[in-house]
Amino acid sequence: MEGGSTHASSGSVPGTAFWRLRIVLQPTELTEELAVKTNVHETPIQQATRGWTCFIHPDVQMEKRGTCPSCGMKLIRTTAANAEPKNGHIGRIVVGTLVGGLLAAIVLTTLVFAGAREHVITGSALLAFAAAWGTLALFSQRWTNQPQSWAIVPSAVMGLAGAFILIVAPTGDELGWVWPPLIVALAIWLFVRSRRDLRSRTRVWVVYPVLASLLLSAVGGAYETNREKVDRTALPMAGQLISVGSHRLHLDCRGSGSPSVVLEAGLGEGSSMMSGWIAPDVAKTTRVCVYDRAGRGWSEAASGPQDGTHVAEDLRTLLQRAGEPGPYVLAGHSAGALYVLNFARLYPEQVAGVVLLDATSPFQYSRLASYPAFYGMFRRASALLPSLSRLGVGRLFYGSQYASLPFTARDEERAFWSTARHNRSLRDEFAELPTAMQQAQFLTSLGSRPLVVLTAGAGAEKGWMALQDDLARLSTNSVHRLLPAATHAMVTEEKGAAAQSGKAISDVVTSVRSGARVARDSNTL
Repeated sequence: MEGGSTHASSGSVPGTAFWRLRIVLQPTELTEELAVKTNVHETPIQQATRGWTCFIHPDVQMEKRGTCPSCGMKLIRTTAANAEPKNGHIGRIVVGTLVGGLLAAIVLTTLVFAGAREHVITGSALLAFAAAWGTLALFSQRWTNQPQSWAIVPSAVMGLAGAFILIVAPTGDELGWVWPPLIVALAIWLFVRSRRDLRSRTRVWVVYPVLASLLLSAVGGAYETNREKVDRTALPMAGQLISVGSHRLHLDCRGSGSPSVVLEAGLGEGSSMMSGWIAPDVAKTTRVCVYDRAGRGWSEAASGPQDGTHVAEDLRTLLQRAGEPGPYVLAGHSAGALYVLNFARLYPEQVAGVVLLDATSPFQYSRLASYPAFYGMFRRASALLPSLSRLGVGRLFYGSQYASLPFTARDEERAFWSTARHNRSLRDEFAELPTAMQQAQFLTSLGSRPLVVLTAGAGAEKGWMALQDDLARLSTNSVHRLLPAATHAMVTEEKGAAAQSGKAISDVVTSVRSGARVARDSNTL
């Protein structure tokens, strides 16, 4: 427009100014100019803040006419109403929505869905984060003059991912190579957009740390996927996989002689723990078998819950199909003792003797004062582990664990415990533990079968020793031995304490062969 006056008398547009508009103006441009001319009641603030914006991307604000850098459309004039300043504080909105999303994820995963399966934990957390980003976009658009429409993108991505995980409930790592690069690309794009559109200190102090967390999760996820692929090659399976119905279990037997010894690892543990020190020691005098319960080590996951009865039935089927004749000497560490007792309850004719290594008592939940609180806490924590393990967190924690085991067993334990698959089996096992305890309570006597109860004295809780004494009373041919300096883990992990575990097993084997009472030693109470 040439020479067009922008001033007008009250309620009118000067005719001379109107007719001096250039004919070359597009209809939309003419409308905009006329709209500007008729805005005679604008306040000084409105006049100062009026500029050019995009109809599709209203967060784009320009002082001069041009095209939208996001979509290429021509910019339009902001009206006085749109230019009205909004008083909302963008920094508070950023902090409130993103921190609120984190808190919502914590509440959902540790309280609302406490102890749930992996897909529920991961899916609900993603939906909480999606809601946080969506709320940021909505509140900033409605209440501030810095609309953050870009926040819709992470909201949509996380919302769709969370819904997909909740509905499909994937358990494998098929997407292990897919999602990390997508997260990296998303984080970079969010960095660029927030740097351009968000004029607040919270961009540096809140948004950038969130984006850094996304990048770290992507790097950790890619690293975990690669390590699992490497471990499958570097740690070949010893023994064989045998079908027990809907799934196959890993079994590894060595040595010769009878009765055969079957080793049950503790809570969350696989065969590697028992094959470290104990199995080679016992194999010097008789045949010994180690195996992985469903879902861990080299064994396949079961199709349903695995309580004490299911584990015992699987073990019976496994030994039968492997051609390993009974009766057996069963040795169980920690929660593995519950499966030993349930096996003895269901198949007493297949049990020649029993060894309980710092065993979990069937009455632990009701008679150990601290256990209910521990169970509630650990059930919540164990449910988080599969999701965190997919991000490589397990490698950080378990990378230095099990240093007392022989090298091969140590590396296997570290590799398995770091995976989401193993931690799913831990979560599932822990969820069924009270049921396994109740089932084992129905075993009231082993008769005169040889029994050794070996108890670790270091760090034992109040009431633990009394429960161990009760276990020793299950047989009329039993001894209760104490290792005062050993901890719960040392009876399988540390060479010296594990040697005492091996000796207890050998003493029961000797008693079975000779028919004599179990030998007493210097550790016998």
